[in-house]
Amino acid sequence: MRSATVTRHDESGQASLEYLLVGIVLMALMGAFAALWRFAASGNMEAMLEANISHAISQLGGICDALLF
Repeated sequence: MRSATVTRHDESGQASLEYLLVGIVLMALMGAFAALWRFAASGNMEAMLEANISHAISQLGGICDALLF
């Protein structure tokens, strides 16, 4: 009778592979957050948001005009 703790040879590296994949995903997330932080700290995000907000405000004026018509 075999012991319950014996694993098959082809499944022995599954946990290592899962840890590797999780580690790679976490490093990718950290890199993405660092890039976002650097983009925001340089002032580029503020300029982009200001440009998009002014565009959205001008569209709201058109929507209000259409609704009042």
